[in-house]
Amino acid sequence: MSRSRSGKQRSRLATQIRISYIVLLLPSLAFIAYAFYNMWYINERNNKMTSSVVAASEFSLEFKEDFDYETYLLIVGNVRPEDSILSEELDKARQVVTSLKVYTNTEDNLQRLQYAEKYLNNLETYVAQITENLGYENKYEDNMLIWENDVQIVTSLLQETINEYIYYETQQIQITQAQNNALFVNIVEISAALLAFGLVTMVVISYLGPIWITRPIEEQVKAEQKRLRKSEFDLLQSQINPHFLYNTLDAIVWSAEAGNQKQVVSMVGNLSDFFRLSLNKGKETVLIREELQHVRSYLEIQHIRYQDILSFEIDVPENLNEFRIPKLSVQPVVENALYHGIKNKRGGGKITIRGEEKKDYFTIVVEDDGKGMSQDRLREVRKAIREGTPEKDVVYGLYNVNERIRLTYGEEYGVHIESILDKGTRVSIRLPKKSTEIVENSNE
Repeated sequence: MSRSRSGKQRSRLATQIRISYIVLLLPSLAFIAYAFYNMWYINERNNKMTSSVVAASEFSLEFKEDFDYETYLLIVGNVRPEDSILSEELDKARQVVTSLKVYTNTEDNLQRLQYAEKYLNNLETYVAQITENLGYENKYEDNMLIWENDVQIVTSLLQETINEYIYYETQQIQITQAQNNALFVNIVEISAALLAFGLVTMVVISYLGPIWITRPIEEQVKAEQKRLRKSEFDLLQSQINPHFLYNTLDAIVWSAEAGNQKQVVSMVGNLSDFFRLSLNKGKETVLIREELQHVRSYLEIQHIRYQDILSFEIDVPENLNEFRIPKLSVQPVVENALYHGIKNKRGGGKITIRGEEKKDYFTIVVEDDGKGMSQDRLREVRKAIREGTPEKDVVYGLYNVNERIRLTYGEEYGVHIESILDKGTRVSIRLPKKSTEIVENSNE
């Protein structure tokens, strides 16, 4: 459950960060796409219109003079009909007019080009008549009249039509240029607006972003702290178990009635130490020696109650005593060893508490030679402790201890359990040495 909640919080945080990126990047990407498209469109449009004007200008400047002169040479006999280039000139002219239709996008200029095609057809007819008249000796004057009254007039009309085309196409270029200027101003205005938007967004995000992004973390931390406090409270409540208290008080009464004054004093003293160390002025961590004293008080009381079946030994090196450990970490494990290990075994049993020091961490080991558990049950207990699905009785205390250590120091620390049926159980509590020293300084 805790891991799934953490995963959801991390996913929510990642989503919020991605949304922040999108808020900043999306307007810029949209503007870049808009600007590139318009730049491409403007460039293509200008290229077409410029090419149209250049092609029309070349046609207007060269065609009339060349065509009139070539027609005159044909009439006076300087060029034979088969050597004349008039047909080629007409074909080239038609190709130019056809290409101009592709460039222009106005109805008036398209109509002018249609007139130009008609003029070219007329010129082709006049050339055919002149060529036919060359076969007669008395048709020279007729050909000159065709050249003067038809050919030159039509080429003039054709030139005038193309010049009009150039004039109005140039006007379109000017209109387009004005539109381009307006578009440029529009892009500048959009750029300024986007810049302002970006600055405002950066200011807003710089102010609200940390709050927005860190809020899930803060909520997660608060939830974890709340859950940790509840675990500690539940664990503390479980330690002040009414049954344990009643049984202990009953044992004190029985000892007093039996006149066993030393035993009464010992039990009362241990009970007092037990509750004093359980509360410990609200501190979250205690020294190892304090935790072991708490466990010793608990075991002394239980030893008096179960002296026929219980013995214990605490063997922890003194150099571990000044390290710190989360409060009430060892006693629940010892209680499990007694009630679910020793009491379920026929005959007596022993609980041993040892300390092992490594380079960067140390381990408190609680071992009993009680009933133990089967491998199937051991797998269930390990899964319950690891995945946060605590059961009542034996698993709850171990889960509680493991969860508090894991939340305080990290995933690599906590409780590990080993057990063999009818042989006993070994529970290792692993804690970091460096972190416990830091905790000590922060608490002091």
